[in-house]
Amino acid sequence: MDIEQLDLNLLVTLDTLLAERNVTHAARRLNLSQPAISARLTRLRDLLGDPLLLPSQRGMIPTERALDLQAPLHDAIEAVRRVIAETSPFDPTQIEATIAIAASDYVQYSVLIPLAQIIRAEAPGIRIAWRTIDTARLEEQMIRGEVNLALTTPDTAPETLHMRKLYHESYVTIARPNHPAIHGQIDLETFCDLDHVIVSPEGGGFYGPADDALKVLGHERRILLSAPGFLVVPEIVAQSDMIALVPGRVADNRHGRLQILPPPLPVPGFDMALVWHDRTTTHPLHRWLRERIYKLLRTPELAS
Repeated sequence: MDIEQLDLNLLVTLDTLLAERNVTHAARRLNLSQPAISARLTRLRDLLGDPLLLPSQRGMIPTERALDLQAPLHDAIEAVRRVIAETSPFDPTQIEATIAIAASDYVQYSVLIPLAQIIRAEAPGIRIAWRTIDTARLEEQMIRGEVNLALTTPDTAPETLHMRKLYHESYVTIARPNHPAIHGQIDLETFCDLDHVIVSPEGGGFYGPADDALKVLGHERRILLSAPGFLVVPEIVAQSDMIALVPGRVADNRHGRLQILPPPLPVPGFDMALVWHDRTTTHPLHRWLRERIYKLLRTPELAS
């Protein structure tokens, strides 16, 4: 085999095909047409003297030769990317790209506005595509390039992905300003007597972090409504006598429309982390964006 005929584009295509095992997905990830990917695969088969990927009902199945090549080929391409990234100047103002970020509606609310302002000022050619996070499919989505970054709790992040902690979130109690039973503070008895709204991302749940804390104290609360996301909860509370326990950033910028109070019992908060796949670790744009998000959101005690 003449190694000079194997240019870098062919090797990158093979690396992507072995990761995706689907021509359509590989074409989307490489921003090429399906015929172009098929043509490159034909060239690779001829040059390497092996079918490499065989058609199946669900995508393509790699041959033994392809499996032998997959790990060393990927490592070699990542090494080339690292060399280029470390020696090439990066100017975010000249980049045009779309980055897909997965997060819950709560994180989107607290991050989207400040991040959009940073992107507009420092990298106007970058578009951000926000996606609702699906932790069960996150690793697969990142391998396919469907998601580039995610913000989630460390305990829900797949162990195979890179992770950097950003901040610690605490809960607050929210109520409408003229609530008849709440005037700037709330005690445990009132907290338990009032109707609550809680968030159940899976839908239909009526149990949250406060209920574990209440159980330890021998109390329970009345949960009237279960919502699928955080963003609707402040609006429900602002227009009713129901109250809610929400992450503090959900209540940010809502002073005046809500009473924002410390809970009348200790409720453990949670950490939030930035998550990404190894395939984007050395990419200059992704590295720059991760650093900007980290500087925007991190708290000193979680810097790592």
